[in-house]
Amino acid sequence: MSRIGRKPVALTTGVKAEVVGNEVVVRGAKGELKVTIPAGIEVKIEDNSVVVSALNEENQTRAFHGLVRSLVENANEGVSTGYKKTLKMIGTGYRVALKGAGLELAVGFSHKVEVKPRVGVKFTIEGQDTIHVEGIDKQVVGQQAAEIRAIKPPEPYLGKGIRYENEEVIRKQGKTAA
Repeated sequence: MSRIGRKPVALTTGVKAEVVGNEVVVRGAKGELKVTIPAGIEVKIEDNSVVVSALNEENQTRAFHGLVRSLVENANEGVSTGYKKTLKMIGTGYRVALKGAGLELAVGFSHKVEVKPRVGVKFTIEGQDTIHVEGIDKQVVGQQAAEIRAIKPPEPYLGKGIRYENEEVIRKQGKTAA
């Protein structure tokens, strides 16, 4: 039995959850998220908390037990407070600007790169080199931030590129004069 799956998910104040068919619908101040329940997993709402239990001890069911509990917990946090990833642009001439709902990045290419937001994601910028990716779905926010970082990942010699706010880039020494 999953150790994570056994713990009930305490719902935050103002968050409601209900089981509809094979989905758990979590509603809060910021919106609504749905978590699909795979076969072999049972979800119950008890005393303002969500209890996830496995119906058998097969390997796949045991794996899904902890997964579903974590997804419900992430949905609970997302609809109450939301998720935010911050990206920093390091490099001479690297800039970001809002263009409608999307972003326009100048990262050393011969052209500007445009990034369109995924559904449920909002961009905000701070200065000319900081991007904030915000939303209620943890997976979508993380995927959008990873796609922006992949445009120009940090390189190991000068450290230029797009990186997460607290990411440590391991620098290489480079050539040395004889």
